[in-house]
Amino acid sequence: MNQDRTTGRPRRLPVQKRSLERFERLLDACAELLDEVGHSALTTKEVARRAGVPIGTLYQFFPDREGLVGALAARNLETFLGRVAERLDREAPDGVAGLVEVTVDEFVAMRRTITGFGVVDFGAAGHDHTLEPGRDNNTAVAGRLRALTASLTGVEDDTDLELALRVALECADSVLQLAFRTHPQGDPQLIAECKRVLNGYLKERLRLSAPAGEHVSGRT
Repeated sequence: MNQDRTTGRPRRLPVQKRSLERFERLLDACAELLDEVGHSALTTKEVARRAGVPIGTLYQFFPDREGLVGALAARNLETFLGRVAERLDREAPDGVAGLVEVTVDEFVAMRRTITGFGVVDFGAAGHDHTLEPGRDNNTAVAGRLRALTASLTGVEDDTDLELALRVALECADSVLQLAFRTHPQGDPQLIAECKRVLNGYLKERLRLSAPAGEHVSGRT
């Protein structure tokens, strides 16, 4: 994929209720077909047919197939962040351990239940700039998680925190992919190991990043 293309953004956003319904139907159809045929066999023609809208309507919203997939990835990210924020607000867990528990659990839950999420979560395999043209997908996600992590752990919201989160996301990607290759619902032992790895890395990394004399919440 051309890294300079804004693939995560639709050509235009719907305003009227009818347009919004069609927009969402197209994303839903895209997700269904991703589960059925995979990313490489996905076509805009079949997405439009499945959604019950003219192909011209699809191109009013999306420049091409990758724009459609990018919009789905962006919707998945917004859903994920909303679920994480709502659960953190409801449960008020402590520090790094709580953040890791909630984010991994919500990702796993979405992988198990959200149509198409196993093919396109926050980007498709081999397409590293789905969400933003100038940053790879995990960097874009890390940027969105910075403020949430800083408020929960007490560390400074800066580029060092974003780097730590980016590394954590790369680790989580690898282990969770293995978990779902091992078992269709995600191998519980590997999911637990993913949490263990993230806890160990983030607790130590954020402790080193914290200003002298300040405590990172949840650090053992």
